[in-house]
Amino acid sequence: MESWFSRGIRGWYKDNKRDLPWRKESDPYRIWLSEVILQQTQVVQGQSYYVKFIQNYPTIKHLAAATEDKVMKDWQGLGYYSRARNLHAAAKAVAGEKKGVFPHTFEEIRKLKGVGDYTAAAIASFAYNLPYAVVDGNVYRVLSRVFGIDVPIDSTDGKKKFIELAQSLLDVKDPATHNQAIMEFGSQFCKPVNPNCQACIFRGKCDAFLSKRVDSLPVKAKKTKVSNRYFNYLVIIDKDNTILLNKRSASDIWKGLYEFKLIETDKETDAKKLFTLPDVKQFIKPKSTVLHASKTYKHILSHQHLFARFYVVKINSSFSKENKRSTVKTLTKYAFPRLIEKFLNDCNLSEIV
Repeated sequence: MESWFSRGIRGWYKDNKRDLPWRKESDPYRIWLSEVILQQTQVVQGQSYYVKFIQNYPTIKHLAAATEDKVMKDWQGLGYYSRARNLHAAAKAVAGEKKGVFPHTFEEIRKLKGVGDYTAAAIASFAYNLPYAVVDGNVYRVLSRVFGIDVPIDSTDGKKKFIELAQSLLDVKDPATHNQAIMEFGSQFCKPVNPNCQACIFRGKCDAFLSKRVDSLPVKAKKTKVSNRYFNYLVIIDKDNTILLNKRSASDIWKGLYEFKLIETDKETDAKKLFTLPDVKQFIKPKSTVLHASKTYKHILSHQHLFARFYVVKINSSFSKENKRSTVKTLTKYAFPRLIEKFLNDCNLSEIV
């Protein structure tokens, strides 16, 4: 039975929806791609990446056939790089195990690497019109306010309660439109800050508005602990004018991306102290020349604040063949974190070298 909520939200969506390229799609691969890109990314930024990925990888087999370095390079700037690694791994699995045929059920979609309940529900409803309600940050916010739910959204009980409510409100005859509508409403109207409650279609029914709790809902039980990290990058250039590179492989931020030689310290340090550290002295010999020392760059992640400085150093020996190297001109081939990209944009290495 159609609920007053679903009827209202779909009516609003009909008049207010944005014209976005993935909304015209029924191809599950393209819908999946758009959903992964839009995780932790605003539409205004994600749209250009979606277009680029569709152009470069028109089918899941094209994505599967690409190298990880190529995929990471195309993802550069979007952040949360585990999304790109999982996307590539899942594409390879579908191309191999499923012979390129995208899964058709919620359960099978859910098994793809990096796919959770929300993404599986989105793909299942948008591509196959299956009756699964989506629950993302926008949905949590809309439902908690309209129905006055103050159970923390990051608690086990809260997640269960919101999923059950969202499913009970779903228009099972047209789940795709319903899901698009509630997400669009949360994104464009029932915003986290300064929502336009006076013009809201649910003004007369919204518990948060009527009880003046709009700013306090939804509730989160846990606060993200933010740590500070101090990165000192050595941009080491040998006598052959090649630059030492490292591909991050540890279970840390930016896995799969490239960087320069990194010395992490427990607090901010100056060049004099840095160049006395044993880890630095094994790379930088006494006759080496510091060509450039950068300003401090601050880079904010969801749970970390990074403070980084870059030192361009010329050494009078050659790197061994085992080392990953690049010239100044070929640096653009590699996928770097946004932090390093900022430095490269500011610093003209070709002039310094």
